[in-house]
Amino acid sequence: MKRVFDAPRPPVWRALTEADRVARWWGPHRHATTVEELDLRVGGAWRFTNHGSDGQSFPFRGTYEEIVPIEKLAYTFIIDQDGMRHQVGHVTDLLEDLGTRTRLRDIMHLGSVEALEGALASGMVEGALETWARLAIELTHD
Repeated sequence: MKRVFDAPRPPVWRALTEADRVARWWGPHRHATTVEELDLRVGGAWRFTNHGSDGQSFPFRGTYEEIVPIEKLAYTFIIDQDGMRHQVGHVTDLLEDLGTRTRLRDIMHLGSVEALEGALASGMVEGALETWARLAIELTHD
């Protein structure tokens, strides 16, 4: 996925890496997010839980694999629910400097066709689009 945001790289980076900021935009509409852990260092863990308006919770976790401030963030991505924990995705976020704007490219490798089909069937694309729309709004507060 990729999207151009109306903000330079430093604020986009902060929105991706600061717990209080992540909690305000991460997840689809009608979901609140709790950031339980965000240890921004190679080998550090992250754990976020989306709380749906229907009372359901959706936990996610992973570890940071590569960090290049304001340029690149690579991490594992696990849906921390029964039947899904064994499927480890690898995500790379690349921030391209466009002056007063930033192109964010999010590259996700899920490891198998089955995992990809399951993610697509779960509504992952719609959720990601809503999440990035919330990120765009968050960046207006910088």
